[in-house]
Amino acid sequence: MADQSIIRITKELCDIQKDSDLSLAVACRDSDVRNVKALIIGPHETPYEFGFFEFTVKFNKDYPRKSPNVTAITTNAGRCRFNPNIYASGKVCLSILGTWRGERGEEWSAAQGLESILLSIQSLMSSNPYENEPGFEDANEASDKKNQADYVQKIRHETLRISVMQRMEEYLGLAPDGTPSASAKSAADQEDNDIDMQDLDETSVPFEPFKDLCKQRFLWYYDSYLAAIQKGKSEVKDGQNFSRMPFEGSSNAMEGKFNYSELERRIRNIKKALDAELEMWAADGAKENAKEGTIAVNLQNQYEQVIEAFKADDVPHHVQLENGNPFVWIITYFGPPMTNLDGGLFRIKMHFSPRFPEEQPRVRMETKIFHHRIAADGTICYFPNYSKREDVRSHIASIVAALEEEDPAYDPRTLVNPEAHTLYWGKPEDRKAYNRRLRRSVQQSMEDFPEA
Repeated sequence: MADQSIIRITKELCDIQKDSDLSLAVACRDSDVRNVKALIIGPHETPYEFGFFEFTVKFNKDYPRKSPNVTAITTNAGRCRFNPNIYASGKVCLSILGTWRGERGEEWSAAQGLESILLSIQSLMSSNPYENEPGFEDANEASDKKNQADYVQKIRHETLRISVMQRMEEYLGLAPDGTPSASAKSAADQEDNDIDMQDLDETSVPFEPFKDLCKQRFLWYYDSYLAAIQKGKSEVKDGQNFSRMPFEGSSNAMEGKFNYSELERRIRNIKKALDAELEMWAADGAKENAKEGTIAVNLQNQYEQVIEAFKADDVPHHVQLENGNPFVWIITYFGPPMTNLDGGLFRIKMHFSPRFPEEQPRVRMETKIFHHRIAADGTICYFPNYSKREDVRSHIASIVAALEEEDPAYDPRTLVNPEAHTLYWGKPEDRKAYNRRLRRSVQQSMEDFPEA
């Protein structure tokens, strides 16, 4: 008889992976479903905004009768306490985990699951986390107000520095000064020595299931990160020490100094490195295409199928390959009649990795447009169908849906263009201003569109 706890865990993982919640992600090795990695993206309008916070979740054989063990990984190697309830040691204090004595009815029950645990942790990442500490829930003294502001400020700084920049630099093989890190050089040496990764045991290969997701989301939220840095620079001086909170101890605190100027330099280097990856993808893809590699043949076949599908469905949009490279697609998108996009002519570029679909395509609008789903650099915020991540036609359909969506529900997790987002979701007169700017950019698109 199959292990019932394994069946339960597997179902919960699948449900979260298929869900449209853009702030949670989970993964495990195929051979070890009881050891799960989870990623929580910090909520909007909190000092944790769009940070990448990783946790390990270890399920015992008594699950779901007993809660799993949860440990925070994003702690700067045990040196940073990100919340009164999330310790530098990685301990997460929650009554449903049995790590904190809560009120009656708040303890664990078999009706709860992994998603409820992650949502509970995410709820700790509030706009005023100072109040999470027992005894400080209603702290209203003048000194408390100052501490609250100081606590928010240093969490915002360390969210950017540790959860975003350190993580992205590690993924990209960058040192804080923007040069290749020692680990990146070591990886390059291994590649030069023709070490076959397939010959290595699964557990000896780093398990980084959120690497591509974080890269994609960094591009979504890049302008928000820059805005947070500018806000921080206006509020504190570089070199100013963090204030220690009353509940912080010597080995369980958030210590350091503010240096928003340094963070700005580092975040711009990360953006440059991500942009450079697209050039590497194109170059490596061209080599794969020359060798008629499996992924190159697959993308070429999908390209031909998309062309036929466009013809069969009488779709006005056009698609072609850049320099015949199946790893770089160029879509000419025509704005549909009777919409704010009517009369628009836009060029969209899709870059595919030689590791597609493990690494998902990066999509940018090359024609300028003022749209709440499109970042300043043209990055498009869209949601591919999880079950069709390898189907390029499905990606294109999702891109078009994002551009043409009418009256979407408010979702701060799609905040990729702060200015457009504020107008789109603002007062009626703000929405009118948004529509005027969108229309102007649509009209300009025809004039700016490159000649064939």
